[in-house]
Amino acid sequence: MKKVFLIFIVLFWVSEIYSQVENVPLSYPVYDFLKEMSVKGIIDLNDDNPNLSRFEVADYLKIIEENKLELSKTERDLLNKYKVEFIYEESNESNTWNLFGSGKNFIKNLEDFFSNKQKYIFSYGEKGNNVYVEGLGNIYVGRKTKPNKNVNVLMTDGGLRARGTVFNHLGYFFEYSKGAIIGQKELAPLIEPRLRSDFKFNEDAEKVLSYDNTSAYIKYFIEPMDRFKLSGQIGRERLTYGYGYGSKVILSGDNPDMDFFKFSADYDLFHLSGIYASTVGYFSKNRDERYTKYFSAHRLKIAIKNVVDIGVTDVVIYNGRIDFAYLNPILFWLFAEKSLQDRDNKNVCFDFRTRFLKNTEFQGTIFIDDDEGFAILSGKTNREQKFAYQLGAYFYEPLSIKNLSFIIEYTKIRPYTYTHYDLKNNYTAYGINLGHPIGPNADEVFTRLSYNISDWGRINLEYRFIRKGNNIFDDNGNLIKNVGGDLIHAFRDGIDDEDARFLDGERVNTNNIILNFRLIPIRNYIINFYFVYNIDNNLTKGIKSDYSYAFVRINIEY
Repeated sequence: MKKVFLIFIVLFWVSEIYSQVENVPLSYPVYDFLKEMSVKGIIDLNDDNPNLSRFEVADYLKIIEENKLELSKTERDLLNKYKVEFIYEESNESNTWNLFGSGKNFIKNLEDFFSNKQKYIFSYGEKGNNVYVEGLGNIYVGRKTKPNKNVNVLMTDGGLRARGTVFNHLGYFFEYSKGAIIGQKELAPLIEPRLRSDFKFNEDAEKVLSYDNTSAYIKYFIEPMDRFKLSGQIGRERLTYGYGYGSKVILSGDNPDMDFFKFSADYDLFHLSGIYASTVGYFSKNRDERYTKYFSAHRLKIAIKNVVDIGVTDVVIYNGRIDFAYLNPILFWLFAEKSLQDRDNKNVCFDFRTRFLKNTEFQGTIFIDDDEGFAILSGKTNREQKFAYQLGAYFYEPLSIKNLSFIIEYTKIRPYTYTHYDLKNNYTAYGINLGHPIGPNADEVFTRLSYNISDWGRINLEYRFIRKGNNIFDDNGNLIKNVGGDLIHAFRDGIDDEDARFLDGERVNTNNIILNFRLIPIRNYIINFYFVYNIDNNLTKGIKSDYSYAFVRINIEY
């Protein structure tokens, strides 16, 4: 008993105190700033597993502060703004406001509700032991501008978040929000893609169309020796995994949030991490057709600072049981799956990232689906070539234009990639692709131009050109020709053509343009303006169609 108690004391107290262990949600604008500072060469951001603790963000900001002479005025303004929010020592009564618990007269205290202070409903505690309570709210107003201008939608949601750290090392996070929709349902998931996997939205069984969102986790972090960092997390939040600018081929984050256990172990240039998650199959109103499926991924990365990062990732999708083999963090699942009677969807990925040129980053990933994907080495073009690859470049301050960034990325996904002979094991959650959203038998050129007007405004212009080969169906929806163009229809032995030519089938080219202006007039109030224009050109049928829509999202967190 004394030994157990001693271990407990060591785990909680041997290392330094961390102000905030809980993660910063991936939607926060601070990630854009950190990425740009990383490409600029000021920090070394590990964004292949990007969910950062707040203290990690604070540490990055402190490094940027040490190099502030290299920053533009806008970058310095952004740094000063984020220091107040993430560096514990920077917070004081002059820049931080609490609705309750400030000791001031409540009515008088409301004067700072629209001030530029960092805002909370309630905060209490000290470094390493604290609690923060925040209110959440979103308002979406959208309208189709083409072809039918009478399609409108209003969505609003609100909720509560509680987060903090206890015992110096244990972070916690809880969030819940509930929303309602007025107007045409068809526009809502275009404005807020997570509605595609929202049960209440898809069930549509209430008088008022509604949706909700909940996430919660606890995260433990310790640094038992110099340069050796360990963390473990259990719960639910949005995750991404691997590299990718427009989207990622391993885990894009466009899928519904999964319930998971996650760990990471970092020592010097070695980085080992793993995700063991559960999710669900396709939506069905028949409860007997609903099932649970599992996503397991682990990743080893070797990061040679200022030279190159090289990683290998093992991924398995399976259902029907929890298999202990896929909980083993150092077992190579691609080979172990064979000993488990070859039932599961196994994949392996290799990637790299390098910043050997000033203000420039290059990265690439190859995703090999099953060991059949290694047919890439044979030069064949048949259905065994199940693989995807992605190459991209990130340029910051190109042509010496300060505060400007430019991204270009190419993604190619071969036919039948992400599919599996067992539909329950295909590469989806709630029927939504866990990997890159263009799916199999497609490629994409993605570009993004971003400019920070100041610390309160940012403009993003995105363009995507997508080529897709779709499966061919008759007028009754029956499959006539399977070319490996979607995740539902895997290759059928003896039926489908072994020669799976890239972009075969019903050919559709898509041009997609997104213009976004993000405005943060005062702290905790974010206004996003979006305009989306999409052109689909069905080359097989000779039909061209287009649509466009615009919306405003007002996000409040205090």
